[in-house]
Order: sequence, then structure tokens, then C-alpha cells
Amino acid sequence: MLKENTFEKLKPVFDKPTVLFENSSHSIYWLGIENETAFRCNTYLIADGSEYILVDPGSSSFFPKVKERVAQIVDPSKVTALLLCHQDPDVSASMVDWLRLNQEIKVITSPRTQVLLPHYGISDYHFYDTEENPEYKLPSGEALRFIGAPFLHSPMAIATYDTTSRYLFSGDIYAAVDSDWSLVVNDFEEHKNSMDLFHIDYMASQIAARGFVKRLEGLTIDAILPQHGSIIPARYVQDAIEYLQNLRCGTDIYYPDMD
Repeated sequence: MLKENTFEKLKPVFDKPTVLFENSSHSIYWLGIENETAFRCNTYLIADGSEYILVDPGSSSFFPKVKERVAQIVDPSKVTALLLCHQDPDVSASMVDWLRLNQEIKVITSPRTQVLLPHYGISDYHFYDTEENPEYKLPSGEALRFIGAPFLHSPMAIATYDTTSRYLFSGDIYAAVDSDWSLVVNDFEEHKNSMDLFHIDYMASQIAARGFVKRLEGLTIDAILPQHGSIIPARYVQDAIEYLQNLRCGTDIYYPDMD
């Protein structure tokens, strides 16, 4: 298993997958995409027995590189599921490419996201409803636990808690815009400025942010893996929770007279 002090020293590698967690039955990889932009996208792969689950696989333009990274771990046609936190193209558009590769791939997401996905051009696929089935059992006996994150920023966005690694795949929550990007946050106070650039405009309200924090109660979180920006290691998780609790964003900013 990757220990925290090693985890925090991880540097991005762009020609092969980066291991974020590994034990005898379960692995998590960051599939680095070298796109020079302050608004970086992260795609992750969860491997557990015969299951290979891509978390937020990204846009169609990323598909060739993501497929190339996956191929260093497993035959890409053996990817079993796509886990989508919401429907935006930077998260979900490459689902079409993956389904063309293997039509048996499951699409794991919320019902409101599912309503919009067929607009990418494919509507006949195996849909796994995270509202109806809030846990996805893995061959190891562990599970992925889905946590609704309404209006952060999509109406039925989801985050995913991996019970093996105790990592939280947070989707757009904790996203950051940063030209001086690092794979893992090493200064949370400075990183808050990068998160503000995304959260203040994209997240709906302090009510939504605090509501999500309440849903995290009782979870031990060893790392937060957002879809944009940098990974937040264990030592900053409490700071990250407090960031959301105190966040004023969206309607709080744009309709200040409604307080």
C-alpha cells in the first residue's frame, strides 16, 4: 500500500500510469494527460479483480491517450465500467469512444446525468443507477459508495468513496484552476486561491456545500481525488472540509441582497 509520506511526494508522469494506491487485490491509478492548461482534467482507473473502472474518463480528445495509459495496465477492451460524476463533456464525452470499443461497459452515474448522456450520440448501454444502488460491490468484497452532491455543480452530481483505499473521488468538488500545477497539494492555504477560481463561479451555494459536508460525516478520508487540479492528501482533508463549510459561492455572490 502507498504510505502517505510517499503519496505526498508523487510527481506527475506523463508516459505511464501513476499508482496512487495498491494492495493485493485493489489498485488506483492516475492516468496522466499532458495538456498544458491551468484547467487540468484528471482521469483515474480503479482495478479490483476482474473489474476495471474508469473514473471520469474525459473528453473524446483525451480518449487516445487515456486508452494508451490503460493499455499499460490491461487490454482496454476489458474496461468494465465508466463512473461519471456528471454529464459535462470534460468528464463524460469519451463514453462514446469506450462504448464503441466495448458495448458491454456499464455506465455508472445518477439518473439526472443519465437523462443527458444520450445527447453524445449513444443511448443503448448498460446504465447503473447510483441513486437506486448507492453501493457498487467489487470482487474483493469491498465497495464503491456513491454520495449525492446536488448542485455541486450539476443538479445530481455524485462523489464516490472507495472503501478499500478510503479515497474520495470528488468530481468537480475541490476542483482547482492553477497554472503552477502539482499532482498533490503541498500548501493548502495557497491552494485555496486556486479552488476559489472554480468554486465561486461554478458551485451553487453555501447551503449545497454544507449539505455535502454533512454527508461525509463518519467517513475516514485518506485522500481527495478531484476531476480538476491537484489531489488533496490526508493531512489537508480537514482543511478541505472546512473550506467547503465556509465557502460562499454561486447564488451567495450573485444575489447578495437575498440573504
